[in-house]
Amino acid sequence: MTRKILHVVSNVAHYRDPTQPTGLWLSELTHAWQVFAAHGYEQRIMSPLGGRSPLEPRSLKWPLADASVKHWLADPARMALLLSTARPDEIDPVEFDAIYFTGGHAVMWDFPDSEDLQRITLAIHERGGIVSSVCHGYCGLLNTRLNDGSLLVAGRRITGFSWREEMLAGVAAKMPYNAEEEMKKRGARYEKAWLPFVSNVVVDGRLVTGQNPMSAKATAQHVAAILNRP
Repeated sequence: MTRKILHVVSNVAHYRDPTQPTGLWLSELTHAWQVFAAHGYEQRIMSPLGGRSPLEPRSLKWPLADASVKHWLADPARMALLLSTARPDEIDPVEFDAIYFTGGHAVMWDFPDSEDLQRITLAIHERGGIVSSVCHGYCGLLNTRLNDGSLLVAGRRITGFSWREEMLAGVAAKMPYNAEEEMKKRGARYEKAWLPFVSNVVVDGRLVTGQNPMSAKATAQHVAAILNRP
């Protein structure tokens, strides 16, 4: 039976200041998409509101835009996927084996409080599926609760874009909150690599999280490894 992956992307196009654009960090989608495609998985893209997912301009420039990003940008069919993402009410979580939250600072605004995303995440988790995220995508897991009322991340090992990386990237002042600290407040056992901006993946059972854009490929590989177990 073919495995199915649900990618989650943002609808937000800017920071608090509308003149400062942000959006999906494209390589966090393209790297994972390539890994899952190589395994023959079916893939679909969803956003909190459906429709267009804006792109983070910095993710489209050298040296951050690698071959996978350039290939996606040059493919009208692939670009069309980001103009018409599915709405949550169009998604049946029973069909999916894993959910993968992409990042980009945009998700800090529309992921955490989306009850639709929480509902779908819970459904996939409760039926034995994988919950995964990369970079700021872990903001989508901040407020998801299990059926017993406990937070999904409480007591779980997890990683995501660190506050140190926010400062080094020069964007800390633009952040609506410190995602690393918010995770810790919820009882998550947050971990990060000793060096910033290097690939780092944390696996806690069926919870798979990557720290930064450099971790997207490895995050997807860990998801695939779990899905391919006999």
